[in-house]
This record gives sequence, C-alpha cells and structure tokens, in this order.
Amino acid sequence: MDSLDLDLRNATYRRFVELGRAPAADEVAGVLGVSEGQVRDGWRRLHDAHALVLDAAGEIRMANPFSARPTSFRVDAAGRSWFANCAWDAFGIGAALHVDSTIETGCADCHTPLRIGVRDGRPDDTDLVFHVLVPAISWWNDIGFT
Repeated sequence: MDSLDLDLRNATYRRFVELGRAPAADEVAGVLGVSEGQVRDGWRRLHDAHALVLDAAGEIRMANPFSARPTSFRVDAAGRSWFANCAWDAFGIGAALHVDSTIETGCADCHTPLRIGVRDGRPDDTDLVFHVLVPAISWWNDIGFT
C-alpha cells in the first residue's frame, strides 16, 4: 500500500466515523480533492489488500470494525451509533475511537437481548463468552459469513 492509498483509507475511515455510515465515493473524493474514479480505483486496491471490503457494486460493505449494513451488533460510542460486523468488531469500535461504548446485541443461542457496557476497554459483564465459529486463518475465505 502506497501513501496515496493510506491517505484514501484514512479519509474513508474518518468519513465513516463522522457520518455514522459508509461514505460514498464522491464524499471521499471531495475531501481528498480527487476524482470519484480515483477513489473507486483506490478502494479496489484496498479491498484486494484486505484493508476494507467492497460489495459486488463496488460500494463499501465493511471498513473493519464498522459495517455499512445493519447487523445484530449495534455500538453506541462518543454520542453516535454504528453497526459492527461481529462481536469482535463490536468491541473494536470503542477501541478504535479510544472511547467507552455500549454494545446492543443478543445471545446467538437463546436470543436474549444483551447490553454490554465497555469501560476502559473492559466489558462490564466478565461472565459473557462468545464463540468464533471460523478459525482466523479462514476468515478471508468468506469475510461476509465470518
């Protein structure tokens, strides 16, 4: 990844945080002063490098830990809300922003609603356990499922 792609990645993430949703290519292009085509080409390179995930239309699907699609992991942090891709990423949002957060989700087994406060990087309920179904080495085989 070269410095231009790093700048694009950083601008994309900044806009995701600011907007509370995935930015469109023209929104990132305006920030960087480049064309929408340059953003899309850069996003493709970042996708190929596993730095973000695009959908079939070339729009952002994931900018880990943030999800562009609604999921069962909603995170409130710093006065805003985002969706996370999974339980692991739900903890990652507060960590990425360096703030406390609250995760709203549910038990995958019994569907009991769960509200988990995370303060100073630690969950308020230390008895909870989550199971990672797919080994980490296989995550990128189907990152949307993982």
